Amino acid sequence: MMSWLLLVLSLPTSNATARMRAWRALKACGAVVLRDGVYALPDGDGHAQTLATVAADVRVHGGTARLMRAQTQGEDLAPLFDRSAEYGALLAQIGARATARGAGAQSEATRRARRLRKAFDQLAAIDFFAGEAQRQTAAALQALELAVAQAQSPGEPRAAAREAVPKRERAAYRGRVWATRRRPWVDRLASAWLIRRCIDPAARFAWLKSPADCPKKAVGFDFDGAEFSHVGARVTFETLLAAFELESPALRRLGALVHGLDAGGVQAAEAVGVERVLAGMREAITNDDQLLLAAAGVFEGLLVAFEKEPAQ
Repeated sequence: MMSWLLLVLSLPTSNATARMRAWRALKACGAVVLRDGVYALPDGDGHAQTLATVAADVRVHGGTARLMRAQTQGEDLAPLFDRSAEYGALLAQIGARATARGAGAQSEATRRARRLRKAFDQLAAIDFFAGEAQRQTAAALQALELAVAQAQSPGEPRAAAREAVPKRERAAYRGRVWATRRRPWVDRLASAWLIRRCIDPAARFAWLKSPADCPKKAVGFDFDGAEFSHVGARVTFETLLAAFELESPALRRLGALVHGLDAGGVQAAEAVGVERVLAGMREAITNDDQLLLAAAGVFEGLLVAFEKEPAQ
């Protein structure tokens, strides 16, 4: 059973100031609207005191307010607290903040990173059912903060990061065989496209029935024990971006789309359409090399579209 706090309130329509103050307080604490004048929060974490304070203010200004507890079977109210759209907006801002050069530009980059951190912390504080969207955004923000810090003090040693991605030289990965699991889906298809487009134009791909079948000299990706796979909150596509320093805003945006389709979390506006097209291709094309060629057109088109759009 889940326990919830419900605040039922009503204010005179003439008192716009009190209504706005109550609305702002409820929004700030993360309450959701069940219907007009009825707000809900999970029971706990001092939420009762927060709602009681709002209720008292409403009564002082001539309104009525009643605070009560309710229990529900399962988590049927939890989806109302989904913050994925808000994380998506924040993730777009993070992705648009490339590290600038020059003292003045660097100071502005530092201020922007701090504002984004404050916005993230405020959002995380009211994310009562945290999931992949929060982890994805936190990882992107951490990467931005690290890039800003390194640009500001390039000679400083880097702190060891448990989820750091070692940098690779593209020259060492030319003309290679790249191996991954057969019948590739979004992350493997996008990663294979990225490898051939940006890392190894002459790449050949081995589609494995089992990771144990990976040839000794092949570069494995997107399976346990592979050289390139998921690292921390990154999916394989994002790991490749970090490893080979492919950090254009358009590629980062494409990475966020792939992440959402592969691991969940923030879903890009294009996600539903891309998923449907790739699913249809996968159903219609049984040869994995041919499937990659077809899917490459989708990812290439998305990249060109993202490059032509103004920075968010």
